[in-house]
Amino acid sequence: MSTSSVRRTGISLVAVAAALVGVAACGGSDSGDKGAPAQGHKGGSDFSPVAALQAVQKKTDGAGSAKVEVTMSMGAVMGLAGNGSLAWGDGTTGVMRLKYTQGSMAQTMKQLGSESIDARYLRDAYYADMGPQFAKNLGGKHWIRYGYDDMAKLMGPAGAVMKDQMQNSTPQQGVKALLASGDVKKVGSEDVRGVPATHYSGTVDMAKLVDRSSGLDAKTLESFKNQMNQSGITTDTVDIWVDKNDLLVKKTERAATKNGELNSTAYYADYGVKVSAEAPAASDTVDFTSMIKPKPSSQPS
Repeated sequence: MSTSSVRRTGISLVAVAAALVGVAACGGSDSGDKGAPAQGHKGGSDFSPVAALQAVQKKTDGAGSAKVEVTMSMGAVMGLAGNGSLAWGDGTTGVMRLKYTQGSMAQTMKQLGSESIDARYLRDAYYADMGPQFAKNLGGKHWIRYGYDDMAKLMGPAGAVMKDQMQNSTPQQGVKALLASGDVKKVGSEDVRGVPATHYSGTVDMAKLVDRSSGLDAKTLESFKNQMNQSGITTDTVDIWVDKNDLLVKKTERAATKNGELNSTAYYADYGVKVSAEAPAASDTVDFTSMIKPKPSSQPS
């Protein structure tokens, strides 16, 4: 593979990988809380799992922000680890440090001279700092801008779904998935990094998504179905851990996708933390759309 091909491939992979981490950390589209009135789960002892998760959905959504730590792997394609702070509600905003740990993605990034990136998430785009070595090929510019509208146009339906997820997300994806599954169950009480938590689990079967009993509106269910379909997922096993304040403290997902088995784990802490994310200086930024188009040349790259 030529240097220019490696560069274009890496740029595209960064677009997908950083967006996936943002989605894994925050979750899918949120249409608001239109379900049945929520009741506190009081440690999960006195209420049904559905009523308990409706309370979690409302409380976590209202918190607005949190510190996040996430790991993700997808078959032989990639392994990622990230940590930072994210806010949600009016689009996903925040900052994450992402490290590529395994798979073909990590190998490509090594060829580009960077095994990790700093990502900034704003309401209309996210930015990736590719590091000093990669900047040498960009006229000294360190940041690549990935506009959600551009991703939707260039990636087709998958990009449109990703745009919706990134602009309308909260950490509740796991909660909504369990509500939609129709078979959510309380596993028991466990400690998560020293925090007492109630563990819930369920398997989302695309052929058996429910609506009335879940308390999710039609728009939320439709968005969730689109996300699953674009990933080639037919079943998704989701586990969440909730503290005494009805706040999500951990989420895991396991699913088979068209790109290999997907595994993700996210931890949440310090809800309500102040989150600040600003676009890098325009003079230090290049748009990814200008980089993925092959440039005419009389010399082979």
